[in-house]
Amino acid sequence: MANAPQSLSPYPVRPAVLADGPALGVLDRATWSTLHAVQPEPQPPYAPFFGERHTPADFLVAEADTEDGERHLTGYIHLGRPTPLACNSHVRQIQGLAVAEQVRGRGVARSLLRAAFAEARRQGAVRITLRVLGHNTPARALYASEGFAVEGVLPGEFFLHGRYVDDVLMGRSLT
Repeated sequence: MANAPQSLSPYPVRPAVLADGPALGVLDRATWSTLHAVQPEPQPPYAPFFGERHTPADFLVAEADTEDGERHLTGYIHLGRPTPLACNSHVRQIQGLAVAEQVRGRGVARSLLRAAFAEARRQGAVRITLRVLGHNTPARALYASEGFAVEGVLPGEFFLHGRYVDDVLMGRSLT
């Protein structure tokens, strides 16, 4: 994603670099929630954020300036291929999106989504998909406002915190 376009929002979006790993790990743990997580809450010792299956090349990050002029990461989006098959290499999938609590509702997620659309197009994709838990109403509303439509539902796919939760597949064209 070396040439991913910059966002025009006050939260510039850029490709992740290996040095972002520790800050992204902190952000990932801080944003963990039963609203979107299917894995248990992370516990120490924490694994590195980047690894064999999650490389910096798969992530875009949003930044913001603090009052003292320092830049810090405010969010990330993980953009990958849904399968390694050549027959669906035209599709990209959002495999994670996180935004720091203090900047939620200020357009960071929307900036990350739009940068992911541009990056997916740059990679030759014509379609983008994602999966979201059925009870994650804020995320579903954001995705719908950015052109995603529900394309399938796996009812009760997950048993989380004492109840069954739907897995919702959403997608949109990039053309």
